[in-house]
Order: sequence, then structure tokens, then C-alpha cells
Amino acid sequence: MLVVTTPNIEGKKVARYLGIVTGEAIMGANLFKDLFASITDVIGGRAAAYERELTKAKEIAVKEMEGRAAELGANAILAVDLDYEVLGDKGSMLMVSASGTAVVVQ
Repeated sequence: MLVVTTPNIEGKKVARYLGIVTGEAIMGANLFKDLFASITDVIGGRAAAYERELTKAKEIAVKEMEGRAAELGANAILAVDLDYEVLGDKGSMLMVSASGTAVVVQ
């Protein structure tokens, strides 16, 4: 499955538009990650635990979107948009959503 953020793919023609597809992932952040991230924020540096969770959530959301596109018979997804939101009390959860247009390209 070819997944792109652009509205078209150079050298490919869209044969059929199959509709909008989405994928979501909601990840909880545990107390230890929160504590470590707070310390990292104070002393500087990167919050590696959060970065790993963010990467994992993005991969889950995109794979879910690809699965829905495949069910429609698509071989590509155009104009993909990734959105990130913090949910829950005190930002205890991270949501990543992916959306795009499922198409058949030739």
C-alpha cells in the first residue's frame, strides 16, 4: 500500500476514488513515563519514552487506515493527514488519528 501526504502520485493515474479512510490509536501514559518526562523537561533533553509512544501510536493509526483501505480494494492512500491530541485528566492519554483518501492507482 502506497501512503502519501500529497494529493497525487507522480507518474500514476487515479483510476478510482474509494472514499475517506481513517485509523486511530489512543495510548495511555503511565506514571513513571510522566515522572521521567517531567525530570527531562527540568534538566533538558528529549523525553525518549514519550517519543517511543508517539511513534508506536502513529504506526498503529496508519496501519489501521491501510487495513480499511485494503478492505475497499485500494492500492494507495492519498492526502494523508496525521493529527495528535492529548486526552484525559492532565493529559494522561495521547490520541493519534490518520485520515486520507483510498484510491486505486495505475
